[in-house]
Amino acid sequence: MKVGSLFAGIGGFECAFLQAGFEIGWANELDKDACNTYRANFKHKLLEQDIKDLNPNELEDVGLISAGFPCQAFSIAGLQKGLNDERGAIVMEMFRIIQAKKPQVLLLENVKNLVSHNKGETLKFILETLKNLGYFVHYKILNTYEYSTIPQNRERVYIIGFLDKNHYKRFHFPLKINHTQSIKDLLEIKVGEEFYYKQYRFYETLKKEITKRDTCYQWRRHYVRENKNNLCPTLTANMGTGGHNVPLVLDEKGIRKLTPKECLNFQGFAKDYVLPNTAKSKLYKQIGNSVSVPVIKALALEIKKVVYG
Repeated sequence: MKVGSLFAGIGGFECAFLQAGFEIGWANELDKDACNTYRANFKHKLLEQDIKDLNPNELEDVGLISAGFPCQAFSIAGLQKGLNDERGAIVMEMFRIIQAKKPQVLLLENVKNLVSHNKGETLKFILETLKNLGYFVHYKILNTYEYSTIPQNRERVYIIGFLDKNHYKRFHFPLKINHTQSIKDLLEIKVGEEFYYKQYRFYETLKKEITKRDTCYQWRRHYVRENKNNLCPTLTANMGTGGHNVPLVLDEKGIRKLTPKECLNFQGFAKDYVLPNTAKSKLYKQIGNSVSVPVIKALALEIKKVVYG
């Protein structure tokens, strides 16, 4: 089955679908920097343009469309504007492409807050729109650490739509598994000096609070927060703004923030995924905006089961 990807970002969906034995037909992404990262890793057709300008007649027919549609319009960080926000209108463009292409299957991903946004009305609107387009829909909140071996606390809502009612009836979300990797397993051995916090003005506070090597910490303006569950906190797009949201770890050389490559590890990307030589802030943003590859792969395999038996 071929996949078309909307809001492709750096290709987390594509990594997962390729691992699950799917083909990629095309992808669409507007952000120039994300497109540069994407092209460093994939050879298939990437349409670098606004979804509003996408002509569905020029897109190859595919069996599945995936979309990690813009979450800022629905997340707490997006100031609760929802569908009235311009990024909410982008969701309507996604529906336009889905209506024109009518793939057998849809796999959509968004922040957990979508479920409660506007007292549930936003999600209700999305589900009803998909139903009106002919889809039978499941949705569920999955946490990365419960559905993969990756120790990241990342709750996202996944929406799966099928045109075929029998496929819909047979589909089950993957079962929870025990995450088997520790934070330490995903850290790099050699890390550049620029990631260490020795010159930071709050270094003394950091040094006093950050004492364990088996967990991640976060700097919250004027205090340190320890993640006591031995999980990496949710990686977010705003890691790219000032670096305050990049998780911190303690190693034998001192206190430092996670590198972009380590953040990729905590999203479950393969070791050979290439990061271009660009500003670290841009890479952090791209990775925080991406998806947990193993969770998407688990969903893709469940989809494959019901479509192909």
